Amino acid sequence: MLKTYPDVSVEISIDSHLTDIIADRFDAGVRLGEPVRIGPELRMAVVGAPSYFAAHGRPQTPHDLTAYACINIRMQTKGGLYVWEFGKEGRDLNVRVEGPLVLNDIPMILNAASEGVGLACVMEDQAKRHLQSGKLKRVLEDWCPQFSGYHLYYPDRRQMPLAFRLLVDALRYKG
Repeated sequence: MLKTYPDVSVEISIDSHLTDIIADRFDAGVRLGEPVRIGPELRMAVVGAPSYFAAHGRPQTPHDLTAYACINIRMQTKGGLYVWEFGKEGRDLNVRVEGPLVLNDIPMILNAASEGVGLACVMEDQAKRHLQSGKLKRVLEDWCPQFSGYHLYYPDRRQMPLAFRLLVDALRYKG
């Protein structure tokens, strides 16, 4: 888009906080599950090192996770710990896990899980490289359904500037 419209300028700010786009003077933001879809469906993955599973076994249901060491992620948006979300056959289930480590960085979480510290719950695409290499293995795959991915959100604009409309159209997921 930028090559086609060289007079358009785009600024991107990346963080995990919930941002008031109006107060912070942004035109738009990206979140999971908002109005304009800009990416494919996503899926969570519960992963652990083969050595961890050899020593502790594999959980069969999300309820079993309370007996395992889990690596928690601190959500920057509210400061709380992420509650692991599952779903199967129309039934949603949230599990609060415990473990020896709390982090707020996905690469660090994946490295800790690869070292056998405990189980981690991350987006499937984030763990893909570790899964392909065999450093991590999945469990509870049938409890991790796909969900609507990233979406663009913005204030209601009846008179949307042309440059912004072009950006929205360029980002719109066509898959």
